[in-house]
Amino acid sequence: MKKTIRDYDLTGKKVIIRVDFNVPIKDGIIKDDNRIIESLSTINYAIEHGAKIILMSHLGRIKEDADKLKNTLEPVSRRLAELINKDVVFINETRGEKLETAINNLQNGDVLLMENTRFEDLDGKKESKNDSELGEYWSSLGDIYINDAFGTAHRSHASNVGIASHLPNGVGFLIEAELREFAKVTDNPERPYTVILGGSKVSDKIEVIRHLAETADTILIGGGMMFTFLKAQGYEIGKSLLEEDFIDFCKEMLDKYPNKII
Repeated sequence: MKKTIRDYDLTGKKVIIRVDFNVPIKDGIIKDDNRIIESLSTINYAIEHGAKIILMSHLGRIKEDADKLKNTLEPVSRRLAELINKDVVFINETRGEKLETAINNLQNGDVLLMENTRFEDLDGKKESKNDSELGEYWSSLGDIYINDAFGTAHRSHASNVGIASHLPNGVGFLIEAELREFAKVTDNPERPYTVILGGSKVSDKIEVIRHLAETADTILIGGGMMFTFLKAQGYEIGKSLLEEDFIDFCKEMLDKYPNKII
């Protein structure tokens, strides 16, 4: 398995932890803080081992300036401070002197959360398209990189692949646990083995679908991705989510596994 946070001496090190704080927020109020809670074991471990902690996360999609108001991570910083019973330094920027100074002023065990990484998407989708300059800049802010954002670990973004390309890196406890459980059910599953796949995009899961189709007895397709499969079967889907470029892939899978994919 990939290196984990346990494999590094964190004391006095600036440790960038990519977390998944993509939580539902309405009128500045967090409606479900489960993803924040799931990150606590990794964050608390880093605190206890004297790291200078720099947290990074995305929140929603940023397509225009107006999206910044509803997708700021500031409410998350307040809730995190309550959960860890410790001040959290929130910096409402993703780069620049203010952020750099705050990071350099961190003491061992301090926690800093920077602003939504997708604010960088307003300028050519630099986060989502893994802009090399942005990844290199973010990596310059830390000494060690830990990815604990399981929900985005499959994406090549500047805040994961970009940073990890320049720093010693590993995974946090959430990803470690997910990988361990995933190995249990894919390497030697109990039969019958049924997999339920959801989410919005087929494109995010092509290799997962290919792999599971070889090992699972049944695959149940749900979520937004099911509409591309339905379209591939000839159904009308109205204005439902569709990835036209992946209709052929869905047809291929349905033809190859007609009694397995539902």
